[in-house]
Amino acid sequence: MPYEENIALAELRRRLREQRALQGVTVSQLAVRAKLGRTTVHKALRADGLLPSEDTIVALAKALRLSAVELLELRQRAAVFLIHTAAVDGEAGAPPVRAGKTQSPSPGSGTADGAPCTPAPSPEGVSASAPDGDPGKPIASWDPHDLEVHPAGITGGTVSLPGAQRVLSDYVSRAHDRVLADAVTEVQEGRSRMLVLVGSSSTGKTRACWEAVQPLAVRGWRLWHPYDPTRAEAALADLERVGPRTVVWLNEAQHYLDGPPAGERIAAGLHALLTQPARGPVLILGTLWPEYARRYIALPRSGAPDPHSRVRELLAGRTVGVPDTFDREAIRAATALAHEGDRLLTDALTRAGEHGRLAQDLAGAPELLRRYQHGTPAGRALLEAAMDARRFGVGLHLPQDFLTAAATDYLTDHDWEQLPEDWAEVSYTDLADPVHGKQAPLGRVNPRPYGPSAGPAGELFRLADYLEHHGRITRQRVYPPTSFWRAALAHLPHPETLLRLARGAEGRVRMRWAHRLRLRAAELGHVGALTELADMRRWWADDEEGAAVFYRRAADAGDTNALMRLASMQKWAGDLENAEATLREAAEASGTGALAIPLQLREQFGDWQGLEAFYHHALEAGNLEALAHLAHLRQWAGDQEGAEALCWRSVEAGNIDALAHLAELRQRAGDWDGAVELARQAAAAGRPGALRELAALCERTGDEEGAEALLREAADAGHTEAMMKLALLHRAAYDLEGAEEFARRAAAAGNARGLAYLAWSREDAGDERGAEALAMRAHRAGHHEVLARLAHARELAGDRSGAEAIARQAAAAGELDPLNHLALGREQASDRESAEAFAREAVAAGDGGETLCGVAVFRRRHSEEEAMALFREAARAGSHYALAHLAKQLEEAGDTQSACALYVEEANTGFIPRHDRKRRWPYGLEPDGSPTPRWG
Repeated sequence: MPYEENIALAELRRRLREQRALQGVTVSQLAVRAKLGRTTVHKALRADGLLPSEDTIVALAKALRLSAVELLELRQRAAVFLIHTAAVDGEAGAPPVRAGKTQSPSPGSGTADGAPCTPAPSPEGVSASAPDGDPGKPIASWDPHDLEVHPAGITGGTVSLPGAQRVLSDYVSRAHDRVLADAVTEVQEGRSRMLVLVGSSSTGKTRACWEAVQPLAVRGWRLWHPYDPTRAEAALADLERVGPRTVVWLNEAQHYLDGPPAGERIAAGLHALLTQPARGPVLILGTLWPEYARRYIALPRSGAPDPHSRVRELLAGRTVGVPDTFDREAIRAATALAHEGDRLLTDALTRAGEHGRLAQDLAGAPELLRRYQHGTPAGRALLEAAMDARRFGVGLHLPQDFLTAAATDYLTDHDWEQLPEDWAEVSYTDLADPVHGKQAPLGRVNPRPYGPSAGPAGELFRLADYLEHHGRITRQRVYPPTSFWRAALAHLPHPETLLRLARGAEGRVRMRWAHRLRLRAAELGHVGALTELADMRRWWADDEEGAAVFYRRAADAGDTNALMRLASMQKWAGDLENAEATLREAAEASGTGALAIPLQLREQFGDWQGLEAFYHHALEAGNLEALAHLAHLRQWAGDQEGAEALCWRSVEAGNIDALAHLAELRQRAGDWDGAVELARQAAAAGRPGALRELAALCERTGDEEGAEALLREAADAGHTEAMMKLALLHRAAYDLEGAEEFARRAAAAGNARGLAYLAWSREDAGDERGAEALAMRAHRAGHHEVLARLAHARELAGDRSGAEAIARQAAAAGELDPLNHLALGREQASDRESAEAFAREAVAAGDGGETLCGVAVFRRRHSEEEAMALFREAARAGSHYALAHLAKQLEEAGDTQSACALYVEEANTGFIPRHDRKRRWPYGLEPDGSPTPRWG
């Protein structure tokens, strides 16, 4: 039979040979990378070689950064072709199979590396079509650049020409990669995991996530990147449909987690995905800049709103720091790869080998910064307008008309007069040109031609990530000029965007512009803007009559919250009759869905009877949550029997928490055995905390033996806090061995306190390395104080170098408290040089000058002049507290003009206390910082 072309095998070899050529590696170097014999690699690449085995294909794919799944599929088709050809020919002893043309294989013939020539099964879980209802697609189908992995260069010509390809350098593994690898191992074993990498822009976070999921690609996992129409909307729409063996890709997770209520809803949905065994295993990967991570995990001040409570719970124990620089070990590994032929790493090391900012260099960060700092005045104006737009909350895709109009006041009069007529067109063309074939400073984007993401008419642009991050840091004390706000009103069509800008303006005391932006958002149909306008009228303008009008308009548009605010305003004004009527109206308007609203009727007006009637009405309408509320009401009324009956109905409706409530009721009635049995039932149903709560009741009544027995049951049911309580009880009884055993069990289940306890045990035993390793694990699990305490313990023990090492290790992981404590401790010990050095390290790690400010406060005891110099340095580093302190000093010295300028700078940061805003500027500020005259 004549030879026929094996197209799949030819394509397989073409991809391998082409990628080897693109990366400029020799066969020997490729063999080293792939951990294969040189002969095996040579035969796999030869045009007339035998079919490579599956193991060889996987190893070569990993070494060349190709899709293993795609190559395995090609190999399968090639093998099927060979078997089909053999069946048609029926010739025993035919010539061996070659790459371009083939006859049937002879008996006993095999692959290039000796494996039998049989069809390769498709990778586990991969199918041509997606499972019904599961979002995402196979990992192998994704281009890493579509997942926002920064390219390290291009091949095949310039980036604008056909055939150009974005490529990645070889990958250098670092400490955070080991944490990611552990998570990938766990999900392959069937346990769902979530990790969020926290680091500055262009430090390698997204690339690390991409490399981490490659073992899952070979096993057929899917990847879902919620993106359109907006990231938050896409996540909310499809999160409930995510199925097992899926990677949820949340690059720049602030786009999903910021801005309640969407962020809180997404956090709750992610938590549900992680904790529902039937939907797992899944792997949730995200990235965050440090400033967002700090905002989300920070506890609110007493009495202040808590907009990120669900996000904070979700992130606890699930963040991993990514350092800005490569350490010596990573630089050595990168150098070895460069010597093996990676030209991209070779080039980057010539510039970044000393300071270690290798990831930034590969992403083009230095050149991006140069293009911004040394560009034309028009180019700088457009970039600064884009920076301000992003930091104030405008979306990723910025309309050209908006940027052009916004940029005008960023130019000086002289620069404006020198502009040619086509200045905008020339500037956009220049800024859209990528640096080294990587990111453009301000690149054009092509939105989908449908849905909300299509946005306004005209071209859209996206600011490079690195420049966005640079702008957030360097422009923190700069307020956008008037042209920016006029452009926003004229050219930004999305009311949610306008509302974010309004909140940013109000936080910086630009009240008139905040009012205008909210009015425009309300005109575009945003009901929440009406409520916020009412709040402004009430709190800033002291116009309760005007506030009531806006509250009513919002309520008429369906915002029940507006009625609750109106009731609160009426109550504070002493109009209790109308306040009660408004609150009842809110309860009725909420239907039976918002059961928390009528609680205010009872709390504010003592209407228990009306509250119970409302819950009965909700229950009749099918809202089973009302059962739990009614049970509590019956308990408060002393109706034990009625409360229990309602609890049992709630249990039958599937509310496990009602079992715990029943246990409490039985215990209060003196039925201890019944209470324990109910708590056990709750634990068996997935709520072991019921046993822990019952143990606490035992402890309060002095039954320590009974409490420990219940804690052991709770611990056996998997309740890690019960394990830690047992550890503390045993330690108090001087049973250190028993205490450590319970802590070890808690740590194995992921409890951060258990890990911290073990760290202290290792420290006490003199195992410093073991203590540090466990402390780092505890930190990653959410115990943020452990590193600072360990460093402090080393410092007290006289081990200064040990304390410093832990503080720096913690800073690399994104935890700055140890550096702060170390600096302040050294200052109090009169080691001023060391204190300043560590405070500056904290600045470099991103603390915004707060540690320097703390050192300055203590320095005043020694030298007012030195303290003021430190305050000025802290202010330059971004400390709003230092700005306020300097302003106050100038004001007390009689330099009112300079003090006012600093107070305006403090306002520009958005951190000025609310009570200071109206006191200093009764009607707000203009964009240029001058006081606003009376308005509205």
